[in-house]
Amino acid sequence: MDYSLAIENAPDTIPAGTGLLLLHPSIGETDRIDTDFLKTDTDYFLVISTRTTAREVEQKLEHYDVDEARAVILDTLSVERGYSRRKSDHVHYVSSPDDLDGIVAQTREFFENHPGKLRVSVDSLTEMAYYADEEGVYEATKRLLKLLEENDAVGIFHLSKEVHDEDVLERFRELFTGIVDLAEDGSVSYEQR
Repeated sequence: MDYSLAIENAPDTIPAGTGLLLLHPSIGETDRIDTDFLKTDTDYFLVISTRTTAREVEQKLEHYDVDEARAVILDTLSVERGYSRRKSDHVHYVSSPDDLDGIVAQTREFFENHPGKLRVSVDSLTEMAYYADEEGVYEATKRLLKLLEENDAVGIFHLSKEVHDEDVLERFRELFTGIVDLAEDGSVSYEQR
């Protein structure tokens, strides 16, 4: 099974089980790439948000005209920051961005409860590493990629080019078969590995 891919300069499709790494500058406009990825050829999608709250994710989806009925949001910030939160069928919470086991468990639950073509966005690995540590995030990323494979899903994982050393970037690159590179000028290149 293949999934359509609506990312400029990338292949038209990617096979089920594929994880893409989105490398971006710190101030890069990743929302356009992320939402184009999520709204194409998808029955349901999970947004693992370590950078913004569920409410901000909902606003982003609405702004980019993404069908929110297909969305499940995992909010990792609101509990730690003491924001009010209302669990619903499509919004879930873990205690903080460093609750890596909780994030993996919630992702597994998403796959168990949703049929069809499924996508996952992890926004972002950089933020997870800020709260946890790079080694823990690396291992959690491997577990999330394995879940994509087991469930014939696809995913996109955000990683800031400016925050991490080159050896860390390369280590994460090696986990992925597709690398989407967003330049500061907004241009996009794609590398198949």
